[in-house]
Amino acid sequence: MPLLLNSVHGNSQRLDGGAMFGNAPKALWTRWAAPDSENRIPLACRTLLVRNGDQNILLETGIGTFFEPRLRERFGVVEEAHVLLENLQALGIDQEDIDVIVLSHLHFDHAGGLLGPFREGAPPELLFPNATYIVGNEAWERANHPHPRDRASYIAALQPLLEQSGRLEILQTDQTDTLGPDFRFHTSEGHTPGLLLTEINTSFGPLVFAADLIPGAAWVHVPITMGYDRWPEKLIDEKQALLSDLESRGGWLFFTHDPHVAMGRVGRDEKGRYRVTDTLTALENHLASAQD
Repeated sequence: MPLLLNSVHGNSQRLDGGAMFGNAPKALWTRWAAPDSENRIPLACRTLLVRNGDQNILLETGIGTFFEPRLRERFGVVEEAHVLLENLQALGIDQEDIDVIVLSHLHFDHAGGLLGPFREGAPPELLFPNATYIVGNEAWERANHPHPRDRASYIAALQPLLEQSGRLEILQTDQTDTLGPDFRFHTSEGHTPGLLLTEINTSFGPLVFAADLIPGAAWVHVPITMGYDRWPEKLIDEKQALLSDLESRGGWLFFTHDPHVAMGRVGRDEKGRYRVTDTLTALENHLASAQD
């Protein structure tokens, strides 16, 4: 079955560089990301659109524009319009055309795009009315019972709206009939419980949507973690295992937060450190037929 891949940008952000690079010193992380006068670095909220025959699949929805203006400013959301919807329409895809949305987890910068733009006095509106929403079981439980450390990362109104839609699929295994055999899932605990990493079986090798396990090319460096990660040492172990596996299989990573790199092949440098090669800044109707 031919697969067509498009990287699709949602709303972009600017967040504190120190928070994004955890315990890495500023002298190191500024080699990878230039901060502004407020120490914030640019971040994408990139999604992946997969056209699998007649099925339109969207991996994540970015942050969207559900925040009221005060919070939009606090969390560095750059654009006022719902950029994901605009960019999907530029590809000839309306929100009603999306059949499946896979959410790695329910933090607002990955799931906020499920909601319509903020309107003063109006309740939140769930978008994509024909989509099945796929969420991992542990990620769903965490969203409904967050820890005080990450409670602010969730949208309180979102989980009830997903349940009420009647189109929520809570994933219990590493595959689902909704997507078929060319899609499977890895899970990770280091950033948040039950983070889903979607792997797509393609003719050029396995492609993994790296979500917040590896949010961009700079985080391929094994010791680099985010201040937002709940369990950095566990995350490093998980990252090492995934990178080793993908390198052995000629695999690729898709990055959601990297402002410049959409995808790259996993390799190593002359010192044996992991890196990405053959990088692409965007995917535009990238043919990725499923491998037999």
